[in-house]
Amino acid sequence: MKISVFERIYQLDKDSVTVDRKDLLKPIKEYLILKNQQKVIPQLNFICTHNSRRSQLSQVWAKVIADFYGYNVNCFSGGTEITACNERTIASFKRMGFTLLNPGGENPHYELSYHENKTPIVVFSKIYDDYPNPKNNFAAVMTCNDVDKNCPFILGSEKRISLPYEDPKAADDTPKEAGTYDELSLQIAAEIKYIFCDLLG
Repeated sequence: MKISVFERIYQLDKDSVTVDRKDLLKPIKEYLILKNQQKVIPQLNFICTHNSRRSQLSQVWAKVIADFYGYNVNCFSGGTEITACNERTIASFKRMGFTLLNPGGENPHYELSYHENKTPIVVFSKIYDDYPNPKNNFAAVMTCNDVDKNCPFILGSEKRISLPYEDPKAADDTPKEAGTYDELSLQIAAEIKYIFCDLLG
């Protein structure tokens, strides 16, 4: 039986997050606390090279879980090259309970719906500072080692955070493909849930 996105969030085990990962997540929590103290809506921009897998998963889960807990935060994603949001990423979102509208094209602007009272999230591949992403006053969260090493400076960012994930691309077109993408998706979701649970007490 298919469960809703919010039901899946409820089931996530935030205690599965390891100590090493908690250390990497700490700067995000500190950034959110600072923006709350400043009474400014935080802006998180998740960045990887192609903006097709890890950064897209991170953006979507961050926004959805923030909404789940009633926390106001703007979430974006981008890359250093434009490709497309990988079809395997989209397939994993569907397995997680999202519904989607696919307009087609070389770089489709997918609309992901997760709750009847929430505005769908539009996902597509873009450069990290392309519209609708912010030009300044955001935290750049680097979700892959390649872009983390090769982009030491992100123009306009007020904080740069390293949060690398394993690339699920290695499992493409293998029997482990779906499981690998879903495992990464749930890891990211659990880590985001840990941040907000810890933040909100």
